[in-house]
This record gives sequence, C-alpha cells and structure tokens, in this order.
Amino acid sequence: MSETLDPPSHPAHEASPKRQAIVSAAAKLFMANGYGSVSMDAIARAAGVSKATLYAHFASKDALFATIIGGKCAAIALEGDTFLTDGEDIGVALNKIGRHLMHFLVAPETQAMLRVVISESGRFPELGAAFLRAGPEKFLARLREWFAAQHEAGRLVVPDAQIAADQFSALMRPLMFLRAMVAVPPSPTEAEIATTVDAAVTTFLRAFKPNS
Repeated sequence: MSETLDPPSHPAHEASPKRQAIVSAAAKLFMANGYGSVSMDAIARAAGVSKATLYAHFASKDALFATIIGGKCAAIALEGDTFLTDGEDIGVALNKIGRHLMHFLVAPETQAMLRVVISESGRFPELGAAFLRAGPEKFLARLREWFAAQHEAGRLVVPDAQIAADQFSALMRPLMFLRAMVAVPPSPTEAEIATTVDAAVTTFLRAFKPNS
C-alpha cells in the first residue's frame, strides 16, 4: 500500500512536536507496510524519539492507530454549519450531512485507512475494535443524537434514532464507494456524489418525514 495518512490535528495540549512526529511516522508506516508488520520500535525510530517517550504518549499500538483514525474521522464530526439552522429545510440539512460524509468516505486517505483495517483486523482484532470506537461508533452516536433532536422538534419521525442513523449512513455506501475501496477507476466525481446523496435523502425522507 502506497497511500499515507496526514497526521490528525489535536488540541493545543496534545499537539507537542514529539506527539505530532509519532503520529505522522506511525501513519506513514501503517499505510505503507500494514498494521501487523509495524512495531513500536520501528515507530520510535521513524519518529526520532525514544521508546519511553513513545509509550508516554501512547500506551499501545492500537491506541496509536485509534488516534490516527480519530483524527481523520474528526472531518465528519458534523460541527458548525453542517447542523440544521433556524428555518433551514430538513432536506437541505440532511443533504449537507450526506455530502460531508460521502466526501469523507471516498477520500483517498480514508480509503487507505479502511484497506489497512480490513486486511489486518482478522489477525489483529484490537485493530478493528480501535477503528470502530474511534470512527463509526463516534459518528453514529453524534448522528443518533441529531436525529433524536429533530424528532423532538417535529422535523422528523424517528422513534428509534439508532436505526435511523444506521440506515442513513448505509445509504452513503453505494457502488462508487465499493469501487473506490477496490481502487477501480474512475474516481467518484462531484456530480456522482451529488446524485447519490440527493437520492439517499429523498429515500430517507419518504420513511421519516412527518406527514403534511
């Protein structure tokens, strides 16, 4: 695998130069060599730090990989103007969320991360667990909270916000997502992403929009 992940951003108290060097070095090694082939010794050497320093920042290899995943998945934290604003149509809000998520899912660095997880988690179950905790579970929890709030406000009818979150996110994994996963061209276009998200939102609202 030749793809690399950029180091994620961290709060100021976590963004020390040594921590950034560790995360950057580990991301490059994981993406180039896979999870199982990379040792903490190799990460320390690549980052130019001692093993004591490495373990002072990260207790284990899976904790370090989870930090990389968490940094990349911060892109879908759904903060700021992604949320429904006063007077905004619920369909418009869902479209924003869908496009935000779709762009994240088909991004080359996301695909590189997913390939490592899928190829290595059979041998290293802790890797799959770290991925789920740092990525999909956090995203789905945030989306579940948002759907519950829209239900309370009467904008959606979602008595089970978990199911709604699962179904909405599942609609964002069409053939073009699988095509990107197996590196089959062409790369997803903006028009293809827009069409996919529009159709997904239409389908979702048929099931969960209140009757007029």
